[in-house]
Amino acid sequence: MNVQQLRVFEKTAACRTITEAAAELGLKQPTVSFHLKKLEETFGVELFRKQAGRLTLTLAGEGLLPYARKISTLVEEAEQLMRDYKEQGRGKLRIGASYTPATYFLPAYLAEFQELYPQTLPLLTVKQAGEVLGMLAGYEIDVAVVSLPDEPVPGLNVVRLASDELKLVLSPRHPLATRRSLTVEELRMEPFLVHEPGSTSRELAERWARNNGLRWNIRMELGSIETIKESVKHGIGIGILPYRSVIKESSEGLLAVRDLPGSIPARTISLAYREEDSLVPQASRFIAFMRAKLEV
Repeated sequence: MNVQQLRVFEKTAACRTITEAAAELGLKQPTVSFHLKKLEETFGVELFRKQAGRLTLTLAGEGLLPYARKISTLVEEAEQLMRDYKEQGRGKLRIGASYTPATYFLPAYLAEFQELYPQTLPLLTVKQAGEVLGMLAGYEIDVAVVSLPDEPVPGLNVVRLASDELKLVLSPRHPLATRRSLTVEELRMEPFLVHEPGSTSRELAERWARNNGLRWNIRMELGSIETIKESVKHGIGIGILPYRSVIKESSEGLLAVRDLPGSIPARTISLAYREEDSLVPQASRFIAFMRAKLEV
């Protein structure tokens, strides 16, 4: 028994002639007769009886008909569901993101993406960039949106989406906040509030300090951008933060934001996915959407 045989059986029961059933199904009459015969052989019973040139169901046929309808309906629903997954983006999209993109970059794009593909359910995991890339390599997520140094990442396709430059952040009450530009020498004795190890911001801030001969004075290691911002506001120290994370506070006069002096490592918000992958449709659509929106 197979689904096609049950569909032929159901249609023949409704039409009551093989000719009409064949026309409705777009099949040849011998094909319909073949499927009905195979179904009867499978069950070992007659399903139809011929009377006055028309087919009527036997008791066995009447018993089978509701099951055939149910099975055909379930198969049609399953086929439609799979078409939705393929054509309409239905399904889950597993995104991993580091903290800056997840908080200050992705939300607006995710909102627009969901308007276009309402049947796609984004699942967003937020961790440090290194952990997110590990999840991508381990097939735990479909795509990653992370802040990265401007360098290749082995085994991954990396699309640079937007600049994510680091800035020096001070309390407006700090004496250096009156200066529009600063030198490395002026920062030597300043207490720094830094990200915990493992974040891209910490890695690039340390690289900036080394490149510019600064042995910095770390007062605190903190786990989140928001905590660093609040600590800087209260004058505990100065910070190095992504510019996107302090635009609001800068415009409201709550934080003083200055360029880092000296040589500054490049940093970008990037979209990453595995090189060898045949991507799930949801991921392919998301990648195409982001590239189109940011023209990259």
